[in-house]
Amino acid sequence: MPREVLRATLWGVAVTALLAAAIVVGSRNLSHFDAALVGYTFASLFATFGLTYRYAMWLQRPPTKLYWRRGWSVVFREGLGKNLWRLPRHAVSDIALNRFIRARGGSRWLAHMLIMWGCILAALITFPLVFGWLHFAPLAGEPEWYRVMVFGFPTISFPAESPIAFVVFHGLVWSSLLVIPGVMLAMRRRMTDEGAAAVQAYAEDFLPLIALFAVSLTGLMLTASYTWMEGYAYQFLAILHAITVILTLLYLPFGKFFHVFQRPAQIAVRVYKEVGTEGDRAKCRRCGHSFTSRMKVEDLIETVRELGYRYETEGDADHYQWVCPPCRRALLALAQGRLWNGGGSAAAGASPMPVFVNPGQGPLGPEDTENFHP
Repeated sequence: MPREVLRATLWGVAVTALLAAAIVVGSRNLSHFDAALVGYTFASLFATFGLTYRYAMWLQRPPTKLYWRRGWSVVFREGLGKNLWRLPRHAVSDIALNRFIRARGGSRWLAHMLIMWGCILAALITFPLVFGWLHFAPLAGEPEWYRVMVFGFPTISFPAESPIAFVVFHGLVWSSLLVIPGVMLAMRRRMTDEGAAAVQAYAEDFLPLIALFAVSLTGLMLTASYTWMEGYAYQFLAILHAITVILTLLYLPFGKFFHVFQRPAQIAVRVYKEVGTEGDRAKCRRCGHSFTSRMKVEDLIETVRELGYRYETEGDADHYQWVCPPCRRALLALAQGRLWNGGGSAAAGASPMPVFVNPGQGPLGPEDTENFHP
């Protein structure tokens, strides 16, 4: 077995075992664990192993490993207070508010926000209930009052017919009412946006949306059954809902949902890029202009060498990564021209800075703009 696979497997087993132990301890030796939810529990444990295994394999890839290690190292180097402040700022901007998606379109951003916060709300309710970490117990001598028990410890209490009880006991309903409109907006984009339609795949793009819709809809049907239909078809709907939830949990490590767990790690990449822009700049060894951070170029050279690629060049450049993107394109054009004209050597001395016919902001936004010399 390869070392990377063994390491990822051990991480998966360890994290899954910790979760299983937390379920036993948090439910007070399973005294608050509902045996009817054992299917959800085992699906959650399987998803935990799969997610941890894939995450560990992902972090062992040379580019990811370097970004991960360097990203966190720059946080704890000089200027610790300033760098630590970047973490919550980017967590709010990139994760809580999804501002990077908003730049791609308001409808797309709204769909992500509805789906994300609906799923977060559902997870905060569902998993503690399934694992026995959270339950509601009637107050002694007050059967019309409920007390929230967290890990077996009493917390707040409220009347069973109060507004707070209505909001709390219908928490999964509110999450479904967020997820379903988000799924509809995402589906609409998938069916009408030509750019999305050209690259989408059923398993990666439609199946996650269908799974979220099925979980939300069957959950609402359960509520409708016991609220307005006197429990009609409740057992069938409960089994149907359990099937959709379990299949979705089993799908988590293998499909597009995995990017949900990758996203927080990219905060370190954001910090890495910011710190890099404040440090020494890399200057193109062809035209002499600054084009990115020196730290990024040095790390990129290390990464491509670890991947087995050799981009060393003759002359002053030393390595292809020390040449800015505009000059790379210019070098390619010049090489093709020399081949077309029957060979010849490159001109000696300093080379002029490339001039673009259509200068301006590139498709990647401000980061791409930096590659267009003024």
